[in-house]
Amino acid sequence: MDEMDFRLADGRTLHVYDSAPGDDARLAVFWHHGTPNLGAPPAPLAEAGEWLGIRWISFDRPGYGGSTAAPGRTMASVTADLTMVADSLGIGTFALMGYSGGGSYALGAAAILGDRVEAVTTFAAIAPYDAAGLDWYDGMIPSGLASLHAAAAGREAKVRHEASGVEYDPEFTATDLAMFEGPWGWLGSVAGDKSMPNGPDGLIDDDCSYVVPWGCDPTTITAPTLLFHGQTDGIIPSSHGTWLARNIRPAALRLLPGDGHVSVLAQAETGLEWIREQTG
Repeated sequence: MDEMDFRLADGRTLHVYDSAPGDDARLAVFWHHGTPNLGAPPAPLAEAGEWLGIRWISFDRPGYGGSTAAPGRTMASVTADLTMVADSLGIGTFALMGYSGGGSYALGAAAILGDRVEAVTTFAAIAPYDAAGLDWYDGMIPSGLASLHAAAAGREAKVRHEASGVEYDPEFTATDLAMFEGPWGWLGSVAGDKSMPNGPDGLIDDDCSYVVPWGCDPTTITAPTLLFHGQTDGIIPSSHGTWLARNIRPAALRLLPGDGHVSVLAQAETGLEWIREQTG
């Protein structure tokens, strides 16, 4: 894995990962990480990525890992960072994969970049805050409600919430917890405080970005899109996946009975195989 720091025009640093530097014969897939995680490509998919001919590209979103914070960032502004990375590496077209809030960032990029995006797959993505006909908070666990209501009150309120010592309880289901005993236990190595060595800006700005306009319209996505969502997910309820599937014309939804926010990743290899099928 090649890791490098890109200096952006506004002076920020973006920490970037590339699993197959310079190998243009592979299909480039940009990985969008969850909240709060580092941006390293998913190790549990490394073997599948090899036999499918995948070149993983990713980066720590601003405020995470080695990337400078960018308060006020949105799906659209982070897509500008992605575009700079793709252009700098000489990558013309690519696919997108995202988990949890990273799924929303993947969808935002697909909406903006049009024909540059060959396919998109997401796991437990969040719908836009202003999604018409969606009760956005319905079904969320108490910790999630408290965290996102604080973000909706503005960045200063979210900063106070995180500084209050409040503990976030994800209320993982039994199927979620079982995932940590297998390959996806990898999430523990990229999550939480490990992802934010310089403070909680990554988490704060992620949550704030979920409760403001994206700066783009996911309903304009034209690339083939496959959405996975667990029906027992209380962190991002499956109603978000249903709304996205209804409003993104080329999207298909696979609702997974019995799966929660983490166990949905049991379908990640299937999602990667689907991307390869779409791109030839």
